[in-house]
Amino acid sequence: MKPKSKILIIAGSDSSGGAGIQADIKTVTALGSYAMTAITAVTAQNTKGVKKIISIPTEIVKKQITMILDDIGTHAVKIGMLHNTDIIKSVYKTLKKYKSKNVVLDPVMIAKGGAKLISNSSIKHLKKLLLPLCTIVTPNIPEAEVLTGYSISSKEDMIKAAKKILSMGPKNVLLKGGHLKNKMIFDILATKKGIKIFKKRKIKTKNTHGTGCTLASAVATGLAQEMSLESAVERARQYVLGAIKNAPGFGSGHGPLNHSHNFSS
Repeated sequence: MKPKSKILIIAGSDSSGGAGIQADIKTVTALGSYAMTAITAVTAQNTKGVKKIISIPTEIVKKQITMILDDIGTHAVKIGMLHNTDIIKSVYKTLKKYKSKNVVLDPVMIAKGGAKLISNSSIKHLKKLLLPLCTIVTPNIPEAEVLTGYSISSKEDMIKAAKKILSMGPKNVLLKGGHLKNKMIFDILATKKGIKIFKKRKIKTKNTHGTGCTLASAVATGLAQEMSLESAVERARQYVLGAIKNAPGFGSGHGPLNHSHNFSS
């Protein structure tokens, strides 16, 4: 089957294969599109945590993006970890110059194990420059707390935070509720038209490494395939749910998902 569309992924590499650019490529491929990458950082990590992060030089990140956009082009852009302010500025300028469409930002700030992956200066530039470029931004609760300064402990708090992030410039916000201590997971989609709440029962599992990267890439793939925003979000949620349910159980910490579960017989 020929790929239906092309996705440019701008993100960091996860040596354990569960998150980051590795999860993004697997997701885009599993959902029928063609993945291209600009790697922003290389990490040394496994299911137990991140031990080392090395930024790729800004000029190399920019060159990776422009080489792709000058030749192959893209139907959507998924942005993950942008490790420093210079890379954020460069990505912003490049995507603005090329008038990139369907920009999906997963504002990666905190690793699953709790390690902070981005500086305060970078967060400031992310809010000021990148949020207004985005078709949709997909923070989890800890990331939404960083972006808004709010404390989030309920569905109502989530709705308030999603509206606040929407006011910062993105066209849409999907605030993911997996961190709430609740039997149900609420994901809040805030658009200019209003609020839509997606809900599902929480799966008790430690195999959740890379869920954020995977969801954002799945949404970007849906938009690139000309799905409506709600349909792209719904398919992405179902894909992640299947990937968690069929997780291989690798590693002794937060294990990876099964990105090829939709191929399984």
